[in-house]
Amino acid sequence: MKDKKRIGVVGSGSWATAIVKILCNNTDTISWFFRNQKDVEYLKTYYHNPRYLSSVNFDVNKLDLSSDLFNTINNSDIIILAVPSAFINETLKHVPKELFKNKTVFSAIKGIVPEYNLIVGEYLNAVYDVPLEQIGVITGPCHAEEVALEKLSYLTLASHDITKAEELCEFMRCRYIKCSSSDDIYGTELSAVLKNVVAVAGGICHGLGYGDNFLSVLVSNAIQEIDRFVAAVHPINRDTKASAYLGDLLVTAYSQFSRNRMFGTMLGKGYSVKNAQLEMNMVAEGYYAVKCVVEINKKYNTYMPITNAVNNIIYHHQDARHEMELLAEQLT
Repeated sequence: MKDKKRIGVVGSGSWATAIVKILCNNTDTISWFFRNQKDVEYLKTYYHNPRYLSSVNFDVNKLDLSSDLFNTINNSDIIILAVPSAFINETLKHVPKELFKNKTVFSAIKGIVPEYNLIVGEYLNAVYDVPLEQIGVITGPCHAEEVALEKLSYLTLASHDITKAEELCEFMRCRYIKCSSSDDIYGTELSAVLKNVVAVAGGICHGLGYGDNFLSVLVSNAIQEIDRFVAAVHPINRDTKASAYLGDLLVTAYSQFSRNRMFGTMLGKGYSVKNAQLEMNMVAEGYYAVKCVVEINKKYNTYMPITNAVNNIIYHHQDARHEMELLAEQLT
Protein backbone atom coordinates (compact mmCIF):
# COMPACT_ATOMS: atom_id res chain seq x y z
CA MET A 1 0.00 0.00 0.00
CA LYS A 2 1.14 3.53 -0.78
CA ASP A 3 1.00 5.50 2.47
CA LYS A 4 3.53 8.33 2.16
CA LYS A 5 0.80 10.89 1.55
CA ARG A 6 -2.58 11.20 3.24
CA ILE A 7 -5.45 11.77 0.80
CA GLY A 8 -8.78 13.45 1.48
CA VAL A 9 -11.84 13.63 -0.77
CA VAL A 10 -14.35 16.47 -0.42
CA GLY A 11 -17.74 15.54 -1.83
CA SER A 12 -20.16 12.63 -1.70
CA GLY A 13 -21.65 12.47 -5.20
CA SER A 14 -21.11 9.81 -7.84
CA TRP A 15 -17.71 11.07 -9.00
CA ALA A 16 -16.42 11.48 -5.44
CA THR A 17 -17.64 7.96 -4.67
CA ALA A 18 -15.90 6.58 -7.75
CA ILE A 19 -12.65 8.34 -6.83
CA VAL A 20 -12.72 6.89 -3.31
CA LYS A 21 -13.34 3.44 -4.77
CA ILE A 22 -10.26 3.86 -6.98
CA LEU A 23 -8.10 5.11 -4.14
CA CYS A 24 -9.09 2.22 -1.89
CA ASN A 25 -7.04 -0.06 -4.12
CA ASN A 26 -3.78 1.66 -3.18
CA THR A 27 -4.01 3.27 0.23
CA ASP A 28 -4.87 2.20 3.76
CA THR A 29 -6.79 5.29 4.88
CA ILE A 30 -8.79 7.92 2.98
CA SER A 31 -10.41 10.92 4.65
CA TRP A 32 -13.83 11.45 3.09
CA PHE A 33 -16.03 14.47 3.71
CA PHE A 34 -19.81 14.21 3.55
CA ARG A 35 -22.00 17.27 4.04
CA ASN A 36 -24.68 15.17 5.73
CA GLN A 37 -23.80 13.35 8.96
CA LYS A 38 -26.73 10.94 8.41
CA ASP A 39 -25.05 9.74 5.20
CA VAL A 40 -21.83 9.18 7.16
CA GLU A 41 -23.66 7.00 9.66
CA TYR A 42 -25.44 5.11 6.88
CA LEU A 43 -22.19 4.30 5.09
CA LYS A 44 -20.60 3.13 8.34
CA THR A 45 -23.54 0.81 8.93
CA TYR A 46 -24.31 -0.47 5.44
CA TYR A 47 -20.93 0.01 3.66
CA HIS A 48 -22.21 1.96 0.67
CA ASN A 49 -23.13 5.51 -0.25
CA PRO A 50 -26.90 5.78 0.24
CA ARG A 51 -27.36 8.26 -2.59
CA TYR A 52 -24.84 7.54 -5.36
CA LEU A 53 -23.29 4.38 -6.86
CA SER A 54 -24.96 2.33 -4.15
CA SER A 55 -23.69 -0.89 -5.73
CA VAL A 56 -20.14 -0.04 -4.59
CA ASN A 57 -19.32 -1.59 -1.22
CA PHE A 58 -16.50 -0.12 0.87
CA ASP A 59 -14.20 -1.47 3.51
CA VAL A 60 -15.09 1.18 6.08
CA ASN A 61 -11.91 0.40 8.02
CA LYS A 62 -10.09 2.26 5.24
CA LEU A 63 -12.33 5.33 5.49
CA ASP A 64 -12.02 8.26 7.86
CA LEU A 65 -15.58 9.48 7.31
CA SER A 66 -16.56 12.91 8.55
CA SER A 67 -19.05 15.74 8.13
CA ASP A 68 -16.38 18.10 9.53
CA LEU A 69 -14.60 19.65 6.55
CA PHE A 70 -11.81 21.08 8.72
CA ASN A 71 -11.07 17.57 9.97
CA THR A 72 -10.84 16.18 6.44
CA ILE A 73 -8.51 18.94 5.23
CA ASN A 74 -6.34 18.84 8.37
CA ASN A 75 -5.84 15.09 8.03
CA SER A 76 -4.85 15.24 4.35
CA ASP A 77 -1.71 16.12 2.43
CA ILE A 78 -3.49 15.79 -0.92
CA ILE A 79 -7.07 17.08 -1.13
CA ILE A 80 -9.39 16.12 -3.99
CA LEU A 81 -12.36 18.44 -4.49
CA ALA A 82 -15.32 16.63 -6.05
CA VAL A 83 -18.42 18.75 -5.42
CA PRO A 84 -20.39 20.54 -8.16
CA SER A 85 -18.83 23.87 -9.14
CA ALA A 86 -22.01 25.72 -8.18
CA PHE A 87 -21.55 24.61 -4.56
CA ILE A 88 -17.77 24.75 -4.11
CA ASN A 89 -17.76 28.34 -2.85
CA GLU A 90 -20.50 27.57 -0.33
CA THR A 91 -18.68 24.41 0.76
CA LEU A 92 -15.35 26.16 1.37
CA LYS A 93 -16.56 29.59 2.51
CA HIS A 94 -15.72 29.07 6.20
CA VAL A 95 -12.34 27.42 5.53
CA PRO A 96 -9.46 29.75 6.49
CA LYS A 97 -6.68 30.16 3.95
CA GLU A 98 -4.17 28.85 6.44
CA LEU A 99 -5.80 25.42 6.37
CA PHE A 100 -4.61 24.93 2.77
CA LYS A 101 -1.02 25.85 3.57
CA ASN A 102 1.40 23.20 2.27
CA LYS A 103 -1.52 21.15 0.87
CA THR A 104 -1.75 19.89 -2.69
CA VAL A 105 -5.29 20.41 -4.03
CA PHE A 106 -6.67 18.55 -7.07
CA SER A 107 -9.95 19.56 -8.66
CA ALA A 108 -12.16 16.79 -10.02
CA ILE A 109 -14.99 19.29 -10.53
CA LYS A 110 -14.94 20.08 -14.27
CA GLY A 111 -16.76 23.37 -13.88
CA ILE A 112 -16.45 27.10 -13.29
CA VAL A 113 -17.07 28.76 -9.92
CA PRO A 114 -20.02 31.02 -10.85
CA GLU A 115 -19.55 33.58 -8.06
CA TYR A 116 -16.06 34.40 -9.38
CA ASN A 117 -16.28 33.27 -13.02
CA LEU A 118 -13.04 31.36 -12.51
CA ILE A 119 -12.03 27.78 -13.18
CA VAL A 120 -11.43 25.95 -9.92
CA GLY A 121 -7.64 26.18 -10.07
CA GLU A 122 -7.76 29.96 -10.52
CA TYR A 123 -10.35 30.20 -7.73
CA LEU A 124 -8.13 28.30 -5.29
CA ASN A 125 -5.19 30.50 -6.18
CA ALA A 126 -7.10 33.80 -6.00
CA VAL A 127 -9.30 33.16 -2.95
CA TYR A 128 -7.26 30.72 -0.85
CA ASP A 129 -3.72 31.66 -1.92
CA VAL A 130 -2.96 28.08 -2.96
CA PRO A 131 0.16 28.37 -5.15
CA LEU A 132 -0.40 27.26 -8.75
CA GLU A 133 2.33 24.65 -8.28
CA GLN A 134 0.18 23.05 -5.55
CA ILE A 135 -2.95 22.82 -7.73
CA GLY A 136 -3.95 19.96 -10.03
CA VAL A 137 -6.81 18.75 -12.21
CA ILE A 138 -8.33 15.28 -12.57
CA THR A 139 -10.01 14.72 -15.93
CA GLY A 140 -11.20 11.82 -18.04
CA PRO A 141 -12.44 10.34 -20.25
CA CYS A 142 -14.10 8.54 -17.37
CA HIS A 143 -17.67 8.09 -16.11
CA ALA A 144 -18.27 7.23 -12.47
CA GLU A 145 -20.80 4.56 -13.40
CA GLU A 146 -18.21 2.60 -15.39
CA VAL A 147 -15.70 2.91 -12.55
CA ALA A 148 -18.33 1.33 -10.30
CA LEU A 149 -18.56 -1.55 -12.78
CA GLU A 150 -14.74 -1.73 -12.94
CA LYS A 151 -14.73 -1.23 -16.69
CA LEU A 152 -11.33 -0.22 -18.05
CA SER A 153 -11.09 3.57 -17.84
CA TYR A 154 -8.46 6.28 -18.33
CA LEU A 155 -7.65 9.37 -16.28
CA THR A 156 -5.37 12.32 -16.95
CA LEU A 157 -3.97 14.22 -13.98
CA ALA A 158 -2.50 17.65 -14.67
CA SER A 159 -0.36 19.97 -12.58
CA HIS A 160 2.19 22.71 -13.23
CA ASP A 161 4.45 20.53 -11.10
CA ILE A 162 4.13 17.31 -13.06
CA THR A 163 5.72 15.31 -10.22
CA LYS A 164 2.60 16.03 -8.14
CA ALA A 165 0.38 14.74 -10.94
CA GLU A 166 2.48 11.60 -11.23
CA GLU A 167 2.43 11.14 -7.46
CA LEU A 168 -1.37 11.05 -7.37
CA CYS A 169 -1.40 8.84 -10.48
CA GLU A 170 0.44 6.23 -8.44
CA PHE A 171 -2.44 6.18 -5.97
CA MET A 172 -5.05 5.87 -8.72
CA ARG A 173 -3.57 3.27 -11.07
CA CYS A 174 -5.16 -0.12 -10.64
CA ARG A 175 -6.50 -3.07 -12.60
CA TYR A 176 -9.26 -1.03 -14.23
CA ILE A 177 -7.74 2.49 -14.19
CA LYS A 178 -4.91 3.71 -16.39
CA CYS A 179 -3.56 7.11 -15.45
CA SER A 180 -1.29 9.57 -17.26
CA SER A 181 0.14 12.93 -16.19
CA SER A 182 0.24 16.34 -17.87
CA ASP A 183 1.45 19.86 -17.10
CA ASP A 184 -1.46 21.52 -18.98
CA ILE A 185 -3.59 22.54 -16.00
CA TYR A 186 -5.45 25.28 -17.91
CA GLY A 187 -6.14 23.34 -21.09
CA THR A 188 -7.35 20.17 -19.39
CA GLU A 189 -9.60 22.06 -16.98
CA LEU A 190 -11.10 24.37 -19.61
CA SER A 191 -11.61 21.49 -22.02
CA ALA A 192 -13.41 19.54 -19.29
CA VAL A 193 -15.68 22.53 -18.73
CA LEU A 194 -16.48 22.99 -22.41
CA LYS A 195 -17.17 19.34 -23.15
CA ASN A 196 -20.11 19.55 -20.75
CA VAL A 197 -21.52 22.45 -22.76
CA VAL A 198 -21.11 20.45 -25.96
CA ALA A 199 -22.83 17.46 -24.36
CA VAL A 200 -25.82 19.66 -23.54
CA ALA A 201 -25.88 20.73 -27.20
CA GLY A 202 -25.70 17.10 -28.31
CA GLY A 203 -28.55 16.20 -25.99
CA ILE A 204 -30.69 19.04 -27.32
CA CYS A 205 -30.12 17.78 -30.86
CA HIS A 206 -30.99 14.24 -29.80
CA GLY A 207 -34.18 15.45 -28.11
CA LEU A 208 -35.14 17.34 -31.25
CA GLY A 209 -34.72 14.21 -33.37
CA TYR A 210 -31.37 14.85 -35.06
CA GLY A 211 -29.42 11.70 -35.81
CA ASP A 212 -25.89 10.37 -35.40
CA ASN A 213 -24.76 11.95 -38.65
CA PHE A 214 -25.45 15.43 -37.33
CA LEU A 215 -24.02 14.66 -33.89
CA SER A 216 -20.73 13.57 -35.45
CA VAL A 217 -20.49 16.92 -37.25
CA LEU A 218 -21.40 18.77 -34.04
CA VAL A 219 -18.67 16.99 -32.06
CA SER A 220 -16.00 17.41 -34.74
CA ASN A 221 -16.76 21.14 -34.81
CA ALA A 222 -16.81 21.18 -31.01
CA ILE A 223 -13.21 20.01 -30.63
CA GLN A 224 -12.21 22.86 -32.95
CA GLU A 225 -14.20 25.27 -30.78
CA ILE A 226 -12.50 23.93 -27.65
CA ASP A 227 -9.10 24.21 -29.32
CA ARG A 228 -9.70 27.84 -30.27
CA PHE A 229 -10.86 28.79 -26.80
CA VAL A 230 -8.12 27.11 -24.75
CA ALA A 231 -5.50 28.44 -27.18
CA ALA A 232 -6.83 31.96 -26.66
CA VAL A 233 -6.95 31.68 -22.87
CA HIS A 234 -3.68 29.84 -22.37
CA PRO A 235 -1.59 29.55 -25.55
CA ILE A 236 0.86 26.66 -25.26
CA ASN A 237 1.72 23.75 -27.52
CA ARG A 238 -0.95 21.10 -26.82
CA ASP A 239 -2.67 18.37 -28.82
CA THR A 240 -6.42 18.60 -28.26
CA LYS A 241 -6.84 15.29 -30.09
CA ALA A 242 -5.39 13.56 -26.99
CA SER A 243 -7.76 11.61 -24.75
CA ALA A 244 -7.82 14.27 -22.00
CA TYR A 245 -9.45 16.64 -24.50
CA LEU A 246 -11.08 14.80 -27.40
CA GLY A 247 -11.63 11.56 -25.49
CA ASP A 248 -13.36 13.35 -22.63
CA LEU A 249 -15.49 15.25 -25.13
CA LEU A 250 -16.54 12.08 -26.94
CA VAL A 251 -17.60 10.12 -23.87
CA THR A 252 -19.56 13.05 -22.47
CA ALA A 253 -21.29 13.81 -25.77
CA TYR A 254 -22.24 10.19 -26.57
CA SER A 255 -22.56 8.22 -23.34
CA GLN A 256 -25.80 7.03 -21.78
CA PHE A 257 -24.26 8.01 -18.43
CA SER A 258 -23.73 11.66 -19.38
CA ARG A 259 -25.95 13.85 -17.19
CA ASN A 260 -25.20 16.85 -19.42
CA ARG A 261 -26.44 14.99 -22.49
CA MET A 262 -29.50 13.86 -20.50
CA PHE A 263 -30.20 17.45 -19.46
CA GLY A 264 -29.90 18.63 -23.06
CA THR A 265 -32.16 15.83 -24.30
CA MET A 266 -34.89 17.00 -21.95
CA LEU A 267 -34.55 20.56 -23.21
CA GLY A 268 -34.77 19.31 -26.79
CA LYS A 269 -37.95 17.41 -25.94
CA GLY A 270 -39.55 20.56 -24.60
CA TYR A 271 -38.84 20.47 -20.88
CA SER A 272 -38.23 23.82 -19.23
CA VAL A 273 -34.79 24.27 -17.69
CA LYS A 274 -36.26 24.11 -14.19
CA ASN A 275 -38.30 20.97 -14.84
CA ALA A 276 -35.32 19.21 -16.44
CA GLN A 277 -33.20 19.97 -13.39
CA LEU A 278 -35.89 18.77 -11.00
CA GLU A 279 -36.42 15.51 -12.87
CA MET A 280 -32.71 14.71 -13.10
CA ASN A 281 -32.03 15.31 -9.39
CA MET A 282 -28.36 15.66 -10.36
CA VAL A 283 -26.21 18.61 -11.35
CA ALA A 284 -25.47 19.14 -15.05
CA GLU A 285 -22.28 21.21 -14.97
CA GLY A 286 -22.90 22.49 -18.50
CA TYR A 287 -25.87 24.52 -17.24
CA TYR A 288 -23.64 26.67 -15.03
CA ALA A 289 -20.58 26.55 -17.27
CA VAL A 290 -22.07 27.93 -20.46
CA LYS A 291 -23.00 31.30 -18.97
CA CYS A 292 -19.54 31.66 -17.41
CA VAL A 293 -17.75 30.71 -20.64
CA VAL A 294 -19.73 33.28 -22.60
CA GLU A 295 -18.70 35.93 -20.06
CA ILE A 296 -15.05 34.88 -20.16
CA ASN A 297 -15.08 34.86 -23.96
CA LYS A 298 -16.03 38.54 -24.05
CA LYS A 299 -12.35 39.14 -23.33
CA TYR A 300 -11.08 36.86 -26.10
CA ASN A 301 -13.85 37.09 -28.72
CA THR A 302 -13.26 33.52 -29.86
CA TYR A 303 -15.66 32.05 -32.44
CA MET A 304 -17.90 29.75 -30.33
CA PRO A 305 -21.17 29.04 -32.17
CA ILE A 306 -22.03 25.89 -30.17
CA THR A 307 -21.50 27.57 -26.82
CA ASN A 308 -23.51 30.59 -27.91
CA ALA A 309 -26.40 28.43 -29.12
CA VAL A 310 -26.62 26.58 -25.79
CA ASN A 311 -26.42 29.85 -23.88
CA ASN A 312 -29.23 31.33 -26.00
CA ILE A 313 -31.47 28.35 -25.29
CA ILE A 314 -30.81 28.15 -21.54
CA TYR A 315 -30.44 31.77 -20.50
CA HIS A 316 -32.19 33.75 -23.23
CA HIS A 317 -35.09 31.31 -23.61
CA GLN A 318 -34.67 31.01 -27.36
CA ASP A 319 -36.52 28.23 -29.16
CA ALA A 320 -34.28 25.16 -29.20
CA ARG A 321 -35.25 24.02 -32.68
CA HIS A 322 -34.67 27.44 -34.18
CA GLU A 323 -31.27 27.79 -32.45
CA MET A 324 -30.14 24.38 -33.69
CA GLU A 325 -31.24 25.22 -37.22
CA LEU A 326 -29.15 28.40 -37.07
CA LEU A 327 -26.21 26.45 -35.62
CA ALA A 328 -26.45 23.80 -38.33
CA GLU A 329 -25.80 26.49 -40.94
CA GLN A 330 -22.56 27.45 -39.17
CA LEU A 331 -21.12 23.92 -38.91
CA THR A 332 -18.91 22.44 -41.60
